[in-house]
Amino acid sequence: MRGWWSGFAERRPGLAQFLLFFVLSNGVTVLQLALMPAFKAVFGMTSLVDTSFQVLAVGSNPDGSPFYLFDYAAGGLPEGGGGLAYFLAVQVTLLIAQVINFFAQRNVTFKSNTNIWRAAFWYTVAYVVITFAAAALQGWYKAPVYELLIDTWGMGKTGETVADMVTMMINAVLSFWVFFPIFKVIFKREPEPELEPVEVSDPAGVDVSSARAGQEV
Repeated sequence: MRGWWSGFAERRPGLAQFLLFFVLSNGVTVLQLALMPAFKAVFGMTSLVDTSFQVLAVGSNPDGSPFYLFDYAAGGLPEGGGGLAYFLAVQVTLLIAQVINFFAQRNVTFKSNTNIWRAAFWYTVAYVVITFAAAALQGWYKAPVYELLIDTWGMGKTGETVADMVTMMINAVLSFWVFFPIFKVIFKREPEPELEPVEVSDPAGVDVSSARAGQEV
């Protein structure tokens, strides 16, 4: 199997790189799906659920209420927005997943040998931009999804868990398509410098490389 993959990677390096990126990204997504309910449960046991986190108003909703980029109203879902507890559960989960993703993609998929700190800087910039984009998108679908699964379909806590997974999946898909072209830029692999042959002399002062050349002749 390893031999087949090595041959495939030599024939189709671009496709092989994309497939590795796809597999690792899905592995990170599975990790997110496992961590999100755990962190949500931990933070949900604190008073942070009743602490509103609504910041960066960027317009109005159809009903005239402010549209917040990060909209986590106080109270449990779906009546509230999960409060600061839900925000922290999402962000801590994403942070852990992205740190793992950074090293996995850099070392395994792209085998980058460029400056790791420069790559980490641009990765962080991309992560922040994606976080804001995902937050803006979540402002449109979050409340309807939770209301549909918990109340309309009567799934209760199961519906809340499924809604958590839906939000994580949407974030993962968004990250997947945005990060791949970014990784192609920040995770470059520069050619290794060629080593020049070194002449070695024996203790008697005879050039070994020259002596061997004479013997071969």
